Amino acid sequence: MKMKPLFEVKAVDREFYERRLRDWLPDKIIDIHTHVWLKRFNKKKDPDAKSRTVSWPSMVADQNPVEHLVETYSLMFPGKSVTPLMFTTIVPDQKLDEANDYVARASRENKFPALIFSHPRWNSGELTRKIKAGGFLGAKSYLSLAPAYLPAKEIRIFDFFPRHQLEVLNKHGLVMMLHIPRDGRLRDPVNLAQMLEIEERYPNIKLIIAHVGRAYCPEDIGDSFKVLAKTRKMCFDCSANTNAETFRQLLETVGPKRVLFGSDMPILRMRTRRICENGFYVNIVPRGIYGDISGDKHMREVNGQEAERLTFFMYEELDAFRRAAHAVKLSAREVEDIFYNNARQLLAKK
Repeated sequence: MKMKPLFEVKAVDREFYERRLRDWLPDKIIDIHTHVWLKRFNKKKDPDAKSRTVSWPSMVADQNPVEHLVETYSLMFPGKSVTPLMFTTIVPDQKLDEANDYVARASRENKFPALIFSHPRWNSGELTRKIKAGGFLGAKSYLSLAPAYLPAKEIRIFDFFPRHQLEVLNKHGLVMMLHIPRDGRLRDPVNLAQMLEIEERYPNIKLIIAHVGRAYCPEDIGDSFKVLAKTRKMCFDCSANTNAETFRQLLETVGPKRVLFGSDMPILRMRTRRICENGFYVNIVPRGIYGDISGDKHMREVNGQEAERLTFFMYEELDAFRRAAHAVKLSAREVEDIFYNNARQLLAKK
C-alpha cells in the first residue's frame, strides 16, 4: 500500500517550480540551515509564559524527523539532490542533550553534516566534549537561551553565544550559525558592532549570519551593508527570507562567494506569500490550514483564488533570490557556488 505523502504538492506548485526554478537551480544543492527534532522534545505550551520567539513557525510542523526532511526535498526538488546541514530546534533545557543526541545519530546514519545546539551555560570543556562526542562541525544557539532576567529587547549576541564558547569555536575552526537578536535586526548598531567583533577577534570561526540578519523588509536594512562592506570572511544564509532587495544589496556588498542557500526547514513547507507593511512582515496564508492565527500579527488569512495561488514558502524564497541574482547578473557558476560549492568548501574538515 502506497504511503500518503507528507504534504500535498499541487498543480500551482509544480507549475511554479517548472517555470521559474528547476532549470535555474543546480543539480546538487546544500541546504545550510535546517532543523530536525522529534515531537517528544517539544516544550509544553504555557499560555501565561512570556515568549522571546514568534509563534507562527510552530503552526507549520510539531516535529521534523530526518525522514521528513528527506521526503520534503524529494517532493519539492524533483530532479535535484539536496544535502542538509542539520541542528535541532528550541527545546526545553532538560531536553537539549537528548535533542542534540538525536541530531548526532541522524547525522551518522544519513551522512549529513550537523551542528550542536549550544547552551550559554556550558563551560569551554563541556562544549568541546559535546561537539567532539557528536561529531558536530560547529554550533547554533538562540537568543531565547540568554539569561531569563534580560528583557528580550536588550539581548545581545554574547548573551547566548558567550565569548568563552567562541574561543572554542575559534580554536578548532568550527562553524557558528548566528541568528542575531534585537528589534533592529540587521540595521541594529549593537548587532553590527558585535558581528564585526566576532570576525576580528575570532578569525578562525566560520561565521554564518542566518536569514541575512533577519532583514525581511527593506526597512530592516538601514546602512548595514555600508558597515558590512568592511568584512572579509563572514557568510550569510538566505533562509526564511523573501526580500529580493535584501538579497540584491547583499550580493553587491559581499559577492557570491560569501552567500549560502539555506531554508530553515521545516517552516518553508508553509504555503505563504510574505509582504511588508511599514517595515513589518506579514505571512499571507490560506484560511484555516494553520489553526488559530489570531494571536500572531505576522500571520494573515485569505480566501478564494488568492489562497489557491499560494505556493510554498520555499519557492517564494528561491524566486526572490532568483530575481536578485538576475538583477546583479550572476553567472550560472556563481549560482552553483551559492547553492552548493560555497557550503561544501565551508563544511570541509581540515
